[in-house]
Amino acid sequence: MTEQIAQANGIEIAYETFGDPERPAILLVMGLGVQMLGWPDEFCELLADRGFHVIRFDNRDVGRSTKIEGGPPPDLAAAMMTGDASSASYTLDDMANDAFGLLDHLGIEAAHVVGISMGGMIGQTMAIGRPERVLSLTSIMSTTGDRAVGQPLAEVLPVLVTPAPADRPGFVDHAVSMWRVIASPGFPFDEERIRLLAGASYERSYHPAGFGRQLLAIAASGDRTEALGAVRVPTLVIHGKEDPLITVSGGEATARAIPDAELMVIPGMGHDLPLALWPQVIDAIVQNTARAASPSEIA
Repeated sequence: MTEQIAQANGIEIAYETFGDPERPAILLVMGLGVQMLGWPDEFCELLADRGFHVIRFDNRDVGRSTKIEGGPPPDLAAAMMTGDASSASYTLDDMANDAFGLLDHLGIEAAHVVGISMGGMIGQTMAIGRPERVLSLTSIMSTTGDRAVGQPLAEVLPVLVTPAPADRPGFVDHAVSMWRVIASPGFPFDEERIRLLAGASYERSYHPAGFGRQLLAIAASGDRTEALGAVRVPTLVIHGKEDPLITVSGGEATARAIPDAELMVIPGMGHDLPLALWPQVIDAIVQNTARAASPSEIA
């Protein structure tokens, strides 16, 4: 399906779907600063081939979804050094409501939710706030918001906070450098794929301010550990053992916090999804969806 725009939660959300709309829905929620293109077409099609209606979308402030203007400028230094996130324009609750608004637009009462990195945090927030609308949750390379777990390795921080150049070649080179630092050390680094993704993302929407506002949304949303204890939807937590950006303790804490959550720690995996891992990850997602009640059973 070609890209479309939904009016959702008071903003515009760009989205695409794959597969039969009559099949159970899987909502794919992307991570910090990454457009929906971060869920490759081929990955979405593989999930659709397993019998799902797959939805990917741009979170607010990236891609072709609404850019949140006005308010105080993002003060990343205050958030990262002191935890002061008072300059945040929104929180993960707002982003979760964007996702629910997209489901409303599509006429979908409940969906399987798969979130990666910040997307995992949004998925967790969805399961906490509206569990009747989340059939199952897969939280990939994410964490609970507890600052004692999942913290990045020191060598990752300079790459994370260095602004991307405004020109296309510089932007693409910067993306390659960033992904090289956080990529899976146990698998080949696919520079060509990263360059194609970065170039396509630049051409769709160059909007560096969105990264900072999303990062502040994470900081302003606090620790979900206690609230996750009330989550009862079937949950799978996938994490790379060698993840340098959100270290594996974040995934372990997520699995501990959610009753009956299953934890899959993958050796050699960093903060990305190498092509070689797609069959294993997709199988695990599908198996987790099988643990869920059908929408009619929930209703």
